[in-house]
Amino acid sequence: MKIAFFDRDGTIIEDYLDHEWTRIERPIFIEGSINTLKEVIKKGYKIILITNQYIINEGYITIDQYHDINNQMINELKVQGVELLDVFYCPHGKDEGCTCIKPETGMIMKAIYKYPEIRLEECFMIGDSIVDIELAINMGIKGFGIGIGSNYKQENIYQLNTIKDLPTYI
Repeated sequence: MKIAFFDRDGTIIEDYLDHEWTRIERPIFIEGSINTLKEVIKKGYKIILITNQYIINEGYITIDQYHDINNQMINELKVQGVELLDVFYCPHGKDEGCTCIKPETGMIMKAIYKYPEIRLEECFMIGDSIVDIELAINMGIKGFGIGIGSNYKQENIYQLNTIKDLPTYI
């Protein structure tokens, strides 16, 4: 099974400063993200979200607020014809030392455990943060960084201006 591992905040929906998330009540989709998800699915990938949500344990939002935003996003994607295979999130604070916060590999390892038919050599990670690229490197898979500069001159790491550029690379 080919998996496209997508970051959530700043990649599919708008991201905010940590303290601003407290007042966010609904997800705002980034321009082109829904169409890009559709294109990725057409190319034979299933989509799994891999999202750091340290703002839960750091006290900016509650677990219920996280689930509310996430469920709204999932429901809107379904309405638009986009089915996610799964969502993995890390609620741990940045200083908790967990093994799931990106760039640690825990969330992808959980996905592989749950879906043993995943073929990592055919997967990729995309996100708007250095930790997304570092996760791709740590897993040995293709990585796409959206608007984060070209700090990584490694094989299989690509820089995109916007999420709309992704379909031309896969």
